[in-house]
Amino acid sequence: MTASVSDLAAATPSTRDRYVDLLRVASLGTVVLGHWLMAAVTTGGDGKVEVGNLLAVEPGLQILTWALQIMPVFFFVGGFSHALSYRSLSRKSGDGHALYPAFLRARLQRLLRPTMVFIGVWGAAALLLQLLGAGGGLLDVALRLVAQPLWFIGIYLAMVAFTPPLLRLHERYGWGAFGGLVAAAAAVDLLRFALDVPFVEFLNFAFVWLAIHQLGFLRADGRLTRPYLLAGAGLAGAALLVAYGPYPLSMVGMPGEKVSNMAPPTFALLCHGMWLVGAVEWVRGPVARWLERPKVWRAVVAANGVSMTAFLWHLSAMLGVYGVLLAFDIPLPVPASAGWWVQLPLRIVCAAVLTAVLVAAFRGFERPAAHRRPASSAAHSGPAAALGVTLCLFGVLGLSMVGFGGLLEGRTALLIAVRVTAPAAVAMTLVGWLLVERAGRAGRSRV
Repeated sequence: MTASVSDLAAATPSTRDRYVDLLRVASLGTVVLGHWLMAAVTTGGDGKVEVGNLLAVEPGLQILTWALQIMPVFFFVGGFSHALSYRSLSRKSGDGHALYPAFLRARLQRLLRPTMVFIGVWGAAALLLQLLGAGGGLLDVALRLVAQPLWFIGIYLAMVAFTPPLLRLHERYGWGAFGGLVAAAAAVDLLRFALDVPFVEFLNFAFVWLAIHQLGFLRADGRLTRPYLLAGAGLAGAALLVAYGPYPLSMVGMPGEKVSNMAPPTFALLCHGMWLVGAVEWVRGPVARWLERPKVWRAVVAANGVSMTAFLWHLSAMLGVYGVLLAFDIPLPVPASAGWWVQLPLRIVCAAVLTAVLVAAFRGFERPAAHRRPASSAAHSGPAAALGVTLCLFGVLGLSMVGFGGLLEGRTALLIAVRVTAPAAVAMTLVGWLLVERAGRAGRSRV
């Protein structure tokens, strides 16, 4: 029997860091709201539907991304949680071979299970639509766009996978480990922009995000004692880089721009992440006291239980709202016009309602699966778990780029230097997930 939200809230131990739970929910919620705000759907004279970006229509609004691009906070929270989880399992385990797969499964269950359901539902729908010959208009756009947020899943998988070695570096060097990653990210941008070294920029997918993740380790050890210095340094660095360097103002990707701060990540985005982490840590005291209120904490507990499901399905809900508007021939105002702003609150409310319906349908998959007997030897589970998380990582990243359209046509997208198709990406993700589950159950039995 599943415990109620009230029971879970009442059973919260006094040692739990409630502020971290709030940051997890708030960061995902801000991303969802940002996507709903930025979507600029238009129809041309030929009836073709396109989804643009409000920030490209109104460049003056790009400064808002310095608050709304809050994904670094989620990765920072991940570092904090991963450090605590790995250390807890390490204290219980006497078997080094079993620790890594057990850690992977423990950290990835609530991430991969709802993700696999999302991929399965959309993959089956895309295949059925193609077999029936249906498509065109907003449907083709949806098949391409709904998979894009999966990039975040791929990056997060990498952070989980690299937690053990980077945690050891942190325990040995402390701030020095973070400084090393920062220096590496700066060197990559120097090679990229000053020396025009090809392909080197992709290294910052690791250095930038893992540096933010490393701040979570420092938080776990109580070493972020002067967050205002981190916030100030990050904000000043980002401002100077944007003002005098080759970096755009927007901290999210803009269509058609030559340089993006996001894909691949830049040193400016790393500075942005530092200022955000410093800022949220700076206000931790008063907010943590506010979270002691029972009603507030129950709301956070409830939201935490469905946050990943809501994140996965929020674009589906938003495009569903636009689909209804188009089906009933309701005019779509020109983005950023007065009519567009008037219609915006209604679209957001409708998207929130539809997201709630989808969450109600799929929320059960976000709960951890029941523990079953191990299916493989723990001695061999470490390499299997490492292979599994690697396949998942490349699978979901590939799917985020190619989308669900053209499953039977061999449509491809370039993932770093490799062409990937949607069926291949789905297969990699599925096989990887099964390996993580199998190896994790074997490891868990020994921990």
